[in-house]
Amino acid sequence: MFSHKFDDLVHALRRLPSVGPKSAQRMALHLMMKNRESAMLLANALSEAAQHIHSCEVCNSLTENRVCDICASHHRDETLLCVVESPADVMAIEQTGSFNGKYHVLGGHLSPLDGVGPDEIGIPRFIGRLSEGKIQEVILATNATVEGQATAHYLLEACKHLPVRMSRIAQGVPQGGELEYVDSHTLSQAVHQRMLFK
Repeated sequence: MFSHKFDDLVHALRRLPSVGPKSAQRMALHLMMKNRESAMLLANALSEAAQHIHSCEVCNSLTENRVCDICASHHRDETLLCVVESPADVMAIEQTGSFNGKYHVLGGHLSPLDGVGPDEIGIPRFIGRLSEGKIQEVILATNATVEGQATAHYLLEACKHLPVRMSRIAQGVPQGGELEYVDSHTLSQAVHQRMLFK
């Protein structure tokens, strides 16, 4: 519209998740009209991040080093491994302060229709990690989507031959939730995965 470079900026912003053409245009206008200093800071931060952040050699999460801080820590339980789909899931679990083990980031979930099989999300690498013998329990924390559930089921089957305890994060009614507002699938999960007190 204004110039080829402006159009390039709008197209680049549209690559971000959940950013449509109008949102990308508004962001580009804001950065060019009102906030040039922030635009330069953003450009520099993106450039630095793209050059220096990469996958951890152990867990596949994001790090600036060869091995991330969580994998390098001697204060975390090396016998407990939590499997997640993305680094965002690691961040979410870490913010709770309730987990002191280590992680394995798949980098996605199984989706045969999209051509995403076990090799594409590094399941052989994960099984190789379990075969080393240090890990005693794996917590499957894949998303509660159809694909996430299928991925968890596949991992359970693939690890049957290994001497490792497998568990799945609980799913169901959220804390403070009222049953009449909970969707039927979530409520069904809560009933089937209920806790026993005696």
